Amino acid sequence: MDLVLIPPPHIIQGKPEFSLTKFFGVGRIADSCRLHSNWGDGTYLSVFLAIARMVLRHSAASRAKRIDGVLVYLGIGRYNSLLLRLVSASDRRWNQVSPMINHPENTAAKGKVYSTAQSALGGIADGASVLIAGFAGLGAPQSLLRGLAATGVSELTLICQGAWLPQAGTFGIDDLVAAGQVKKMISPMPFHPESGGAVKELWELGKLELEVVPQGILAERMRAGGAGIGGVFLPTGAGTRFAEGRELRIFDGKEHVLEFALNADFALLRAKEADTLGNLVYEGTGRNWNPTMAMAAAVTVAEVDQVKDPGGINPELVITQAIFIDRLVLAA
Repeated sequence: MDLVLIPPPHIIQGKPEFSLTKFFGVGRIADSCRLHSNWGDGTYLSVFLAIARMVLRHSAASRAKRIDGVLVYLGIGRYNSLLLRLVSASDRRWNQVSPMINHPENTAAKGKVYSTAQSALGGIADGASVLIAGFAGLGAPQSLLRGLAATGVSELTLICQGAWLPQAGTFGIDDLVAAGQVKKMISPMPFHPESGGAVKELWELGKLELEVVPQGILAERMRAGGAGIGGVFLPTGAGTRFAEGRELRIFDGKEHVLEFALNADFALLRAKEADTLGNLVYEGTGRNWNPTMAMAAAVTVAEVDQVKDPGGINPELVITQAIFIDRLVLAA
């Protein structure tokens, strides 16, 4: 089968697509760049082709067969990283491809946008691990949390900043715990010291397991999970109870503790804006946990205030790129 690469518009100069088959062999990238040096940005193209070939080879190895597909250039993300998407040749509408495209609520017409929070959580099961955004009681995805409660799933493991002081008319971590749906929490501060609420009550009764992880370590564990790294050695926690039973190593004369990567089944995010592709714009403290959590889950769902068509949001404001987002739902 043929593989088609759609490179950046400023490189192709009127050539909308070309066959990647001739570039698929080992050691052919440099030759192909010299062949098309008239495109102007040879360095840019060589990097793009190298990444393309690596992605395709990895995918081919995992499927044990040649791939028929299209590798689409999505744009330039943070830190000038190239954003690519491999799309089945049977469906060239790349912006509608998602790991969860077969879910009944997610029709081709709707793309990644779901009609309700509960439907956006389709597929979640008892015992699932869930990353939940929000900081100090602000920026929690309340519609998604209500949707999670409505699913009735239980034995959940929640990874989050922790429950905060309850406020009238809001729905948060404490409500899920009070409903008996949570088995374990991994958090820097599981409950507010002035008001323990259901989290403290059930923990003291032995009905809720708490794993307290310093905030910086938790962030690095999720970052490692999102980057595909097995773990990281961190100086934080060395010489404290958090180092008990952990592997220790000395780097530059300083003791470091091995912290394993942390991934989850679902991530529930909160953003200000999105486009239908899934690119996200945050507001204020929304830029703390959300970007890291988006990369560390098998299925990432974002609750947003508004969804615009592609091109409707300023690309310079996009923090989380569409490739990390599987589902979208409007905030109630």
